[in-house]
Amino acid sequence: MYVVDKYIDHVKEEAINRPEKSWDKILLGFRANKWRMKLLPNRNLSRGYQKLETMMMSLVADSLSREGSYVWGNIFAPCELMQCFDLHTLSIECLSCYMSGYHLEDYFIDYAQNIGIAPTLCSYHKTFVGGVESKVVKKPEYAVTTSLSCDGNLNTFRYLEKKAHVPFTFLDVPYSDDKESIAYLADQLRAFTKVLEERTGKTFQEEKLQKILRTENETRRELKKFFEYQKNYYYPGELISHLYMMMGMHLLIGTEEFLDLIRFMNEEIQQGEPFTGKKILWIHLLPFYQESLKEYFNSNRDYQIIASDIILDFMDELDTEHPFEALAGKIIKNLYNGSYAHKAEMIGQLADRLKPDAVIHFCHWGCKQASGGSILLKEKMQKMNIPMLILDGDGIDKRNSHDGQIKTRLEAFLELIGTGEKTTC
Repeated sequence: MYVVDKYIDHVKEEAINRPEKSWDKILLGFRANKWRMKLLPNRNLSRGYQKLETMMMSLVADSLSREGSYVWGNIFAPCELMQCFDLHTLSIECLSCYMSGYHLEDYFIDYAQNIGIAPTLCSYHKTFVGGVESKVVKKPEYAVTTSLSCDGNLNTFRYLEKKAHVPFTFLDVPYSDDKESIAYLADQLRAFTKVLEERTGKTFQEEKLQKILRTENETRRELKKFFEYQKNYYYPGELISHLYMMMGMHLLIGTEEFLDLIRFMNEEIQQGEPFTGKKILWIHLLPFYQESLKEYFNSNRDYQIIASDIILDFMDELDTEHPFEALAGKIIKNLYNGSYAHKAEMIGQLADRLKPDAVIHFCHWGCKQASGGSILLKEKMQKMNIPMLILDGDGIDKRNSHDGQIKTRLEAFLELIGTGEKTTC
């Protein structure tokens, strides 16, 4: 670990003082970490989560190392369409998390704010803007974003287009789930494939998209089984394991590789020990660095996160005979689209199926929807007699999270659900 820490310090120093030389060293670290995960996996994790960790590191390391093999996106961009053209989608939110592995998030955030980016903007977006503006992060050839679910998406990608000259496609997602709205978005998706044809020189094949959606349907069915198994079996994972699963469900969904992994996890979990602790349903983002949260949710037999709403933000079957309408419907019906009352209702359905002992809602700094809507979810959980804890913090900027306060509130909450009392904090 001493060598790793020294390398991280070296890369951060290079990024600050010689940004033009730091990108290759960042990629070298990603590739080295990919091989470390393969050869020396984390023994505290189940084999399935070990494989997932390696898969997500490989996605980032391999894509960034091959120019022209990826596009930037937000987490809700339709990766299925990029797959039709043999492109990977790398979301700026996830890339910001990877940059935090070099402890660069504070430098990038400060850099962004010092050049005029609003302090109230989501810290994931500030991290990425700062990375690009500081000349550390190498830009791609193209990007795509949606209006779902963050109001900062369009402004961030417009800014990057203006300052870094990265052209992008914006997908305007309606709130209403009706035929007219689905047709409106489906037409945008068709136009988007034309842009991808022009940029890649490849011809779009609808049959390929249909095959991807069939694989996606099967993956989602298998993942639902996995979450059901987690109600009954102990499956060692860490807080960051759920972040990797969220990445997989949004960036690799529809690939045979990811489907095979979920099938493997379903086989492995059934060989595990019964889980007799408290089952937690996690809402919104995962502050993977938070020490108190890691203490209680990293491979802990007493508390297990059985699911996260951002992993299962869409749960229906896709109509593969009408792939563009199916994708449009998937985006529009996403749990994070529209009013928070819609989200609260869908989380209620998820809780009714998974029967968690408690819900934890993490309100990420800069996310107005999470902070403003958490009370609606609180009321929904009260009606269902499910204890709920609301935690305030930051998914990536450690300076906006107070570990002592989180530890105090979390321990009090876990003690209450341990006694069987119904509470909402």
